[in-house]
Amino acid sequence: MEDVVIVDAARSAVGRKKGALGLVHPTDTLGQIIKKMLERSSVSSESVDQVIGGCINKLGAQGMNVARTAWLSHGGAERTPCITIDSQCGSSQEAVHLATSLLKSGMASCVVACGVENMTRLPVGSDAVGLDKNLGKPVARSYFEHYEFTSQFEGAERMAEKYQITRADSDEFGLKSQERARAAVDAGHFESQIIPLEIPKFDEAGNRLEETYIFKKDEIPRDTSLEALAGLRPVAREDGIHTAGTSSQIADGASALLMMTASRAKDLGVKPLAKIVDAELVGCDPVLMLEGPIPVTEKMLAKTGLDINDIDVFEINEAFASVVISWAKSVGADMDKVNPNGGAIALGHPLGATGCFLTTKAVHELQRTDGKYGLIAMCCGGGLGTGTIISKV
Repeated sequence: MEDVVIVDAARSAVGRKKGALGLVHPTDTLGQIIKKMLERSSVSSESVDQVIGGCINKLGAQGMNVARTAWLSHGGAERTPCITIDSQCGSSQEAVHLATSLLKSGMASCVVACGVENMTRLPVGSDAVGLDKNLGKPVARSYFEHYEFTSQFEGAERMAEKYQITRADSDEFGLKSQERARAAVDAGHFESQIIPLEIPKFDEAGNRLEETYIFKKDEIPRDTSLEALAGLRPVAREDGIHTAGTSSQIADGASALLMMTASRAKDLGVKPLAKIVDAELVGCDPVLMLEGPIPVTEKMLAKTGLDINDIDVFEINEAFASVVISWAKSVGADMDKVNPNGGAIALGHPLGATGCFLTTKAVHELQRTDGKYGLIAMCCGGGLGTGTIISKV
């Protein structure tokens, strides 16, 4: 089977809750990212065999097939099929994995993997909370015969208990995420990966104006301190260790990867940035729920024969501080290599977009530092773990 390469990796700047992207239609956020990524790679939309998009809350502005709508709304070729998938927080990372499968199998030679989420309009749980009761609930009674039903917030606290993570550990991790993200923004580390978006302005009533402006800088990183973090209240339990300062921030954004077979990239005359070494999806305890990065990392290392110390950069989603800390304790990762430019605590977690967002960060960090291997892993609702290993080419 041919090598699968990443020709380009791009993302929007991340918008905070009710920020610059809050009233922008998510198909316009994603559609612009894909269109402009193809333009800067000098690849036509007719060359793309399929688009695979990740999105969690697929209703309202993200309803129907949001990947297809985004593609067609910004001039994508009609012949290119598009699908939208849901693997919870790992949705767009699993889009990368499905794209890899298509390319390795010979069913496609050029695929866009992408993701989008507008959490301002569609908060966490929008597809399950507040619906007409006649539509039913996502979880049937039969589920409770097998498992306790917990929230991700409760899962994060149970992870902290299992791995003996303290409030001080959590606060220190949250501060480091903010400090690293601020330093990365100030140093311009994200400039190669962020595609500026032309977005409309809105009046105070939310009405769209004719005037537009360019959005190109993350809105999320905050200035904070250990003292400020220590004063925040826990979000899940009174005795819990996670606060708004040690949990991923609500965010809006989109991201995309342009992926090809090595021979297709050569034919088109485009230079790959990285190649896929391994791509895995695992199941794990749905009650703890957030442990997935641990087994998926162990599986990938065993499968590839790589050692944890062979990895130059890790992008582990900071859904909660306990997720990354417990992962690092379990796999023995060097924390200096983990989320070196900050993570979701500082930069936000736009759900269905985060998988490609983290992969984009890893691709560009390997280019910037001349590292060889990057490992990306995420926990997912319902007890899943997504993992990818890439290498710079």
